[in-house]
Order: sequence, then C-alpha cells, then structure tokens
Amino acid sequence: MNGLFVTGTDTEVGKSVVAAVLVATLAAQGVRVGAFKPVVTGLDDAPEPGKPHDHELLARCAQMEPGAVAPLRFGPAVSPHLAAELAGVTIDPAALVATAVATAAERGTLIAEGVGGLLVPLTSEGYQVRDLAVDLGLPLVVVARPGLGTINHTLLTLESARSAGLDVRAVVISPWPTEPTPMEVSNRATIAALGDVEVVELARVTGFSAAELARAGSALPVARWLEGAREGRAA
Repeated sequence: MNGLFVTGTDTEVGKSVVAAVLVATLAAQGVRVGAFKPVVTGLDDAPEPGKPHDHELLARCAQMEPGAVAPLRFGPAVSPHLAAELAGVTIDPAALVATAVATAAERGTLIAEGVGGLLVPLTSEGYQVRDLAVDLGLPLVVVARPGLGTINHTLLTLESARSAGLDVRAVVISPWPTEPTPMEVSNRATIAALGDVEVVELARVTGFSAAELARAGSALPVARWLEGAREGRAA
C-alpha cells in the first residue's frame, strides 16, 4: 500500500489540517489520492467557523463522499472506544483495515489520519491507533505543536511509534508562527536532534479550500516522503 499515516502528539494539534494539506497537495500534483479516517467523534459540536468536520474536509480534498472517508461517525467528543460503547456499536478493526485497503486500491495512494495520538484506543479491547497504523503498514507523519511541552510529547510519540516498528518519515510542526520565539525555534531543533527525524514547519492555513490547502503544502516534500517509504519497504 502506498501512502502516509498522519498521527499527532495529542488531540487538537492540527492532524486533520495537515492530512488535508497532504491530500490537496498530492491531488494538485496530479496524484490520484484517497483519504481515510477510521472514526470521527465530536459531531455534536459545531466546528470552528469556515472549517468543516474532519472527514468532510478530507473528503473535499480527495473528491470523495464524507461517509467513504470515515466509516464510523459519532456525536460525543470522546475517545472512539467510548463513543462506540455509548452508541451500542462494536468497532471491528478488520473492517477498518479492509476499508482503508479498498480505498488505497481504488485511488493508488492513501492518506490516513488517526484519532488523537497513537495510543488512543479504538476498541474497548485495547486495539489502538498505533495498531491500525501497523496493520496498514504505512509510514508516519507526526503532527506536533510548536510551544511549551512539545518536546516531551513529540519524543514520546516517536518512541512509541518506533517501538512498534513504524517508520516515521517526518514531524510537522503546526501552526508555525510567522515570528517564532526563541523557545519555538529551540523546540524544532531539539526534536530534530534528539528524535533523529526530519522536522518541517507548516504555517497556519488561511482557508480550507482544496486550492488554499494545496498552496500551503506546496513547500512540503510529500513526494520524497512517499518515495522514501517505498524504498524502505523494498529494502
């Protein structure tokens, strides 16, 4: 399977924006790309003005139906395993994997977005987002905040990913400020050095159209991340 799995150091760190940027950037380059997010929660809450819900944003960029992007959708803003329990639904990991594989087969390239961080449980039996990334066999792009606390959160995420054998292609710090503070500049350099990982910045997007997201991602080395992932699997 060709693609990338987008995870974050926490919830609300900008994973969906980065995932949408990757999808929109690839689509603008003529790549036939699909999007996948296993579970969406929090649909009872209105999104920020001008920004659609996560699966709707990804669907817009991939030119897919929102329901095809996210097979499971719940109202409460809680962990997926609890949202499913409250709805009386059983989440089947094999079905999630099958949906992602089918989308990848149809589109050729898949951008998958996790839910929260890597250790968020998708099922009450303990199947985590990290397990899904392993089952899909996709390399990771980790999304992190620029500010205080991000070094610890990001290095823990890298450690968790690598302990499961996952290939981390890059860390994307977002939203990167126009005038970063000395602490933010230091955070970026420290994560790169101690995490032994490529770190890139993504400025705050100014809109959520596919064209604007593609413009924001035009400087990201997405093609190289994908090519590097293929070379790693071939080796």
